[in-house]
Amino acid sequence: MVFSQDIGNKQTAAALIELTQKAEQGDVTAQFALGEHYREGSGVALDYAQAAKWYDAAARQGSATAQFHLAYLYENGDGVVRDYVRAAELYRLAAEHGDSTAANNLAVMYDRGRGIPKSLRDALAWYQISAERGDPTGQSNLASMYFSGRGVRRNYEAAAKWFRAAAEQGLPAAQNDLAFLYYNGEGVPVDYGESARWTRLAAEQGYGPAQVGLGYLYEQGKGVPLDYVKACMWYSLGVRGGDSRGTEKLKSLSHIMTPEQITKAAMLADGWSRQQGSAILLAAKARPNAKSLDAPGR
Repeated sequence: MVFSQDIGNKQTAAALIELTQKAEQGDVTAQFALGEHYREGSGVALDYAQAAKWYDAAARQGSATAQFHLAYLYENGDGVVRDYVRAAELYRLAAEHGDSTAANNLAVMYDRGRGIPKSLRDALAWYQISAERGDPTGQSNLASMYFSGRGVRRNYEAAAKWFRAAAEQGLPAAQNDLAFLYYNGEGVPVDYGESARWTRLAAEQGYGPAQVGLGYLYEQGKGVPLDYVKACMWYSLGVRGGDSRGTEKLKSLSHIMTPEQITKAAMLADGWSRQQGSAILLAAKARPNAKSLDAPGR
């Protein structure tokens, strides 16, 4: 075992040595935990191959969580040769053992025809299972199927129901999509105030499309007071968050703003980034491995 340079104390090293010994003796909890240490580079040098080794050991003993993580490594080729067939097999095992995120990811494999024959019918069935087990990404993906009418009759009310379920769990993409439905009156009554509320919740999590969307609402004065400075601020943040639509919005808006307003918007955007940036990075380290479909968007 190669310890990382930031361990800093002998107790941590001793604990990891003890964990390794338990894992080598067949303790499934220790095997999975050791895989997590290697995947995250926590206390040891990051090593996906070692992570895969210990996830595999735990997976063979029936650990659904280990099966899920090993599937994810196979799907992405991290520490193992990329193998969609093996990934799909492992996602299925984990899903059949009750893992809701594995059920979602298996649905995505069916949806895209990766490792298994493409089947929207099977994709829909596994999205439904994932959603009913409470997985927010599964709920959002099921909503997207209903919204687009892929594999099921288009149903905006059902889309709104499942986007709301995911949005209430804090999934920013679902919050933004629910806002889109309120803005357009699809599956719910037109309500710019609700649209703004859900857009803001997603924007404040650093979700670029929602930041651009919130900027648009401020520029139009829909659901929020008309405010070009805040519009400019949120467009800028959206561009930083990876949504290029904000670039054209900024260019257009700059023609009707004073230099002082543009400077103020830039200062507000910088201040928001400083205050919220670390919190967003920490949140991104949560179990992120659920696969999402394209959202309706605005």
